[in-house]
Amino acid sequence: MSIIHVVGLGPGDLDSLPVRTHRLLRGGHPVFLRTAVHPVVEDLRREGISFSSFDPLYETADDFDQVYRAIAAALLETARGQEIVYAVPGHPLMAEQSVQYLLRDAKDVEVRIEGGQSFIDPVCTLLGIDPIEGLLLLDGTAMQVQQITPGVHLLIAQVFHPRVAGDVKLTLMEVFPDEYPVTVVRAAGVSGMERMETIPLYELDRLDWIDHLTTVFVPAGDAHLQRRDAWYPARLVERLRRPGGCPWDRKQTHESLRPYAIEEAYEVADAIDRGDPDALADELGDLYLQILLHAQIASEAGDFTLRDVFEKLSDKLIRRHPHVFGEDGGTRARSPEEAEAIWAEQKAAEAGGSSQGAAQAHSVLDEVRWGKSAFAVAKALQVKAAEVGFDWDKPEDVLEKLREEVEELADEVTAAQRDEEKLTDEFADVLFTVVNLARWLELDIEKSLSAANRKFARRFAYVESQVKASGLAWSDVDVNTLERYWNDAKISRIPER
Repeated sequence: MSIIHVVGLGPGDLDSLPVRTHRLLRGGHPVFLRTAVHPVVEDLRREGISFSSFDPLYETADDFDQVYRAIAAALLETARGQEIVYAVPGHPLMAEQSVQYLLRDAKDVEVRIEGGQSFIDPVCTLLGIDPIEGLLLLDGTAMQVQQITPGVHLLIAQVFHPRVAGDVKLTLMEVFPDEYPVTVVRAAGVSGMERMETIPLYELDRLDWIDHLTTVFVPAGDAHLQRRDAWYPARLVERLRRPGGCPWDRKQTHESLRPYAIEEAYEVADAIDRGDPDALADELGDLYLQILLHAQIASEAGDFTLRDVFEKLSDKLIRRHPHVFGEDGGTRARSPEEAEAIWAEQKAAEAGGSSQGAAQAHSVLDEVRWGKSAFAVAKALQVKAAEVGFDWDKPEDVLEKLREEVEELADEVTAAQRDEEKLTDEFADVLFTVVNLARWLELDIEKSLSAANRKFARRFAYVESQVKASGLAWSDVDVNTLERYWNDAKISRIPER
């Protein structure tokens, strides 16, 4: 019979050992300790319990994961044809990776988890907290800032060295202020060895008594700290949409919010153009608000949730980056151009495999992406049409067409009875032809219009300053004077806004 009895040595006090664990340790089976660096080990020696430990592996392996894999392999080999006992600190299923490898790799060896007391009970007892309030357990040797949830208590294990404490401190400082109070607990539940001290976060790695029995406790942050969590604004939006929330937010639909999504995207672009990081952070928040609102509206209708949005984005990022996330390792991207080509290839494969794409007949315009500004879509449509010869011969022809469209628009503007539908149609023809002319002249219409906007703002500011200097109200300044101010602005050196 091949059996591995896995027992936990508890937090470090012999009195905390379960009776069955104590009996197995004294039962005559070979005993193996993951580490002999544990307070209860001296008690085991005094009781005459012999054992072997895997401590030498820690000196030869490159990392902890390699140690745990080697321990599991050695135990499985040793257990063939006999019963052995494997003892770990705390509880076998609490932060014990070697046990997880045992359970995963055992085939013809039975692994029995016999239990034990984890360090969590005595730590929570010493701190006086109830885990039901919300308690997140993290590994100090592998902490990532994305794991931190400031709205719940954090318990950080495996802080066995000041160097690990330093890494933990730097990670926590990305979420919590430097002076945030944290409590360091050592040897909880071990009589005569317990120690607990609350210190500012920035002092975490300066304690000289941190060792393998150390745990760090970070209390839940207040509402201000929770605002730095990505889910906090999502909960605010949900509250705004509930009965008793904001009447404006409750009234919105996907359709009514559509202009705001476009507007906020342009605000982001403007902040980028201005090179203003603070403004960019603010505008990205406004854009994220649009995502939250649409996701909440969809959730209320039963269409999708914010998690579905995150999942679709994650799936797409993984799918379109096989050179980064691919399991076979066959795809490589040695330059940004190659990476972009892989992205385009994956995107084309997605489109070809969709039911919508298969159902539609192929068109010259199928490749045009409509999720852009109207000007950008107009140019894309014209470019695709031009590829098959549907285009003007020269820019002068486009200019003539523009004159024709402007005349038709003028006819509608001056008509005795305006037809709003025809007026809109003629105005749209003028805009579409303007885009065509910009394409022929190789001008960026968005950039050109942005420059015109800035120029108008500069010149109008000059006119405004002249009106103020005159001491008159706008309504008291005649049109000729305003035109003169405008012409002066055109020839004056007005600094960029």
